[in-house]
Amino acid sequence: MKKDKRDNLQFDSKAVYYPPDEATKSIVPPIVMSSSFQYDAEIFQRIIDGERKSVNIYGRCGNPSEYQFEEQMMIIEGADACLATASGMAAISVTLLGLLKSGDHIVCDWTTYSSTHEMLDHRLTDYNIETTFVDTADLEAVEGAIRPNTKIIYFETIANPSMKVTAIAPLVKIAHDREIIVVCDNTFASPYVMRPLEWGVDIVVESATKFIGGHNDVIGGAICMKSDLLPSDFLEQIRWNTMVKLGSPISPFNAWMLLRGIQTLSVRVERQCQTAAKMARYFEDHPRVKQVWYPGLSSHPQHDIAKEQMPKFGAMLTFEVEDGNEALKVLDNLELCCFSASLGGVRSTTQIPALMAFLDIPKAQREAMGIRDGMIRLSSGLEDADDLMADFEAALSKM
Repeated sequence: MKKDKRDNLQFDSKAVYYPPDEATKSIVPPIVMSSSFQYDAEIFQRIIDGERKSVNIYGRCGNPSEYQFEEQMMIIEGADACLATASGMAAISVTLLGLLKSGDHIVCDWTTYSSTHEMLDHRLTDYNIETTFVDTADLEAVEGAIRPNTKIIYFETIANPSMKVTAIAPLVKIAHDREIIVVCDNTFASPYVMRPLEWGVDIVVESATKFIGGHNDVIGGAICMKSDLLPSDFLEQIRWNTMVKLGSPISPFNAWMLLRGIQTLSVRVERQCQTAAKMARYFEDHPRVKQVWYPGLSSHPQHDIAKEQMPKFGAMLTFEVEDGNEALKVLDNLELCCFSASLGGVRSTTQIPALMAFLDIPKAQREAMGIRDGMIRLSSGLEDADDLMADFEAALSKM
């Protein structure tokens, strides 16, 4: 199938289809596990002349399985380029270190994944790169935080774990009027729910470990780009200047596993979104639940923005009980739903953000992020929603 025809397919077809392997005609891509590749005089000369991705040099520099995963991510994200990485945090780190230098400045939403926040607030400061944290839903605050040396505005499509939704188009306009790069972490949404590149974002990072892999059995990340502010070969530049030097490429087997995950992404996440919506309504009506955050609820602060930007509202939600002790009691009494650190898999998983992922963030900063001790985060899986409600009903009754 020619590229222009493939580009016009609907999302489900894009996710499922890829060309058969040229050598074997296999409809499942082969895994190329080799760490090294044999040269001949012609290949060696091409490498000397600067050809890199078109030839196989060394596993850390690239691998055919990796390239196929990157191609498939470009298709489903609507990207012009993609770079696969060893994890979601590798995607974030490679992106930031590839874009920034000493003396640069970032404007970032207060509510981001804890490891992202710590990297910006602690590690990058060691290299004289500063970050101003604001509420990106407050556009005046974003404009007020911009400095002459601001290079990036960074936010999450659906914020972890507050479920905040930022209006993307006006944020992009503020940034691009000043030639500032917009970077968005799309992990909580996935490309099925939201494709930020279509809204003008320059770079999207994904923890492919989550919904893209979808089975809690693989770790990987992806950086996808579509930008008029960056050179078309920018991701190839940071492949060689940053990712290869940091030693953070994806393994061939993980790339193959993620390719498989993409093929079922739409059917999995469609069902997970439906279940999340049912669970959100259940928690909103529950007498032992203080508050629920889900973009699909009319009570959500950015519900109207979510309706405009997202055909689906995602499979993630957060609800609040009295305090951290009660939250732990609830999760410890669940039987069907898994008390675990990750998300996006076929099993529903829960965690207490303040006591787990965000434990190392000082309490005052957690509160600025909107993270309270009694919050419970739920990643809806593929179980029957009625069974999940019964599981939570039994656990909540023991508070």
